[in-house]
Amino acid sequence: MMESGIDILLVEDTDGDAELAIRILRREHPAINIFTATDGEEALDFLFCRGPFASRSFTNPPKVVFLDLKLPKLDGVEVLEQAKRDDRTKTIPIVILTSSKEESDLIRSYDLGANSYVQKPVNFEQFSRTLKLLGQYWMVINQLPVHTDAAEWMAREK
Repeated sequence: MMESGIDILLVEDTDGDAELAIRILRREHPAINIFTATDGEEALDFLFCRGPFASRSFTNPPKVVFLDLKLPKLDGVEVLEQAKRDDRTKTIPIVILTSSKEESDLIRSYDLGANSYVQKPVNFEQFSRTLKLLGQYWMVINQLPVHTDAAEWMAREK
């Protein structure tokens, strides 16, 4: 499968976790574009093509979002909720990738439309294997619906 032009968004505020995830994903899928956000507001700016990401287009959404729950400014639950209730972003797969062991976080994430919930392993090798499998599934195996043109979506909203 050709990966050129595929964007993913990694929303992670822990530098070490973000760097490791990027290294693993790039090793397995060198042609993908990995964008990062370190807080919930930045993640929403990316998804909704605003602020520093105003030049992005809804016609090229990320193939997947790996979203931590414990984030500054806006937490991951709020990011998930806003993304899944907007027609322009609701079909973007969002994978919760968190260290949270809270059952309430798991239930709330699925209630809000998370496509997957993965607890980050603490062991380096398990973390590497988990990211490798997630990348393979979401970049290669999973099929996504074709997104409509943003102008078409806006015309329907009028």
